[in-house]
Amino acid sequence: MNGCADQMLDMELLLPSGEPVTLPTLLSYRSHDPLAVRIVFHTDGDGQVLWAFARDLLAQGLRRPSGQGDVQVWPGAVGAVGHEEVLNLALSSREGTAWLRAPLHGVAEWLERTYRLVPAGRETDGHDLDAELSRLLPGTA
Repeated sequence: MNGCADQMLDMELLLPSGEPVTLPTLLSYRSHDPLAVRIVFHTDGDGQVLWAFARDLLAQGLRRPSGQGDVQVWPGAVGAVGHEEVLNLALSSREGTAWLRAPLHGVAEWLERTYRLVPAGRETDGHDLDAELSRLLPGTA
């Protein structure tokens, strides 16, 4: 059974000056690709920027700093006294690095929906990994 969990939310892109700019964002999960989450940032006009990375990385980042290289995720707080819990996301590419913040509670609720579709540890159930690798890497059989 294929299922999906999509959630629109506003993230903040932090400019080099530290000023936040609201960025409409789609969090997307598909049970037919159970190890990955996708984040689609809607930019000015009809532009979109897509990032895909491990669901486990996002889940770990809700609790502690996680990731290295292109994707890093960590919890934090903002506000005068740190009242609002946020999820920080640093995305790096050849073009540069973007630092974004999302409401931690909203991301956690969406992530919980993905685990109802495909529970943790069950991502590869029903998949023949050897066959998939053989298909992707001809001559390895």
